[in-house]
Amino acid sequence: MNLQTFLDDVASIVAASDDQHEITKRVADRLSALLDSGYRLPPELTRPSPDHHVNYPLHLASGWCVAVVVWAPGQRTPVHGHETWGVVGIYSGAEREIRYAKPTGPGPLVELGEQVFRRGEVTVCCTTDDDVHSVVAESDEPTIGIHVYGADIGTIERRRYDPATGEVQWFAGGWHTP
Repeated sequence: MNLQTFLDDVASIVAASDDQHEITKRVADRLSALLDSGYRLPPELTRPSPDHHVNYPLHLASGWCVAVVVWAPGQRTPVHGHETWGVVGIYSGAEREIRYAKPTGPGPLVELGEQVFRRGEVTVCCTTDDDVHSVVAESDEPTIGIHVYGADIGTIERRRYDPATGEVQWFAGGWHTP
């Protein structure tokens, strides 16, 4: 499968349904096929930053986007939400995802567990009812994920959580230039 076929498939899936659970299942299947096909990202979209993970836009469409997210070994995200659905496929490296219950009021966040995803594995990272996690790059090489979201993840206002208190700060992640 090439990138254009993948993008066309995702556009059709998003246009055909408003059910985020159906969309994420179908997008996950297509992202698995893209990763299994041997698709190669442009090298400029695989470069980590020594200071923080980076979000490179691969495709921006009306109502959804594809991002390449790159972490240097050991980097981690704060605990955050997405405010939309999302599917992640690991292109290289490995990431450990720590999930939290979506808070319903003030107080410490409740950790639900963690899982490690490796090259070629795909997961639904979020739906609007299951949307709080942190990610840690777990390998000796950069961890690179191809992320498909139901909004422009670089500009949408999202929640960042203090896990000890549940305090929320709003942020927009922004896009990085290769």
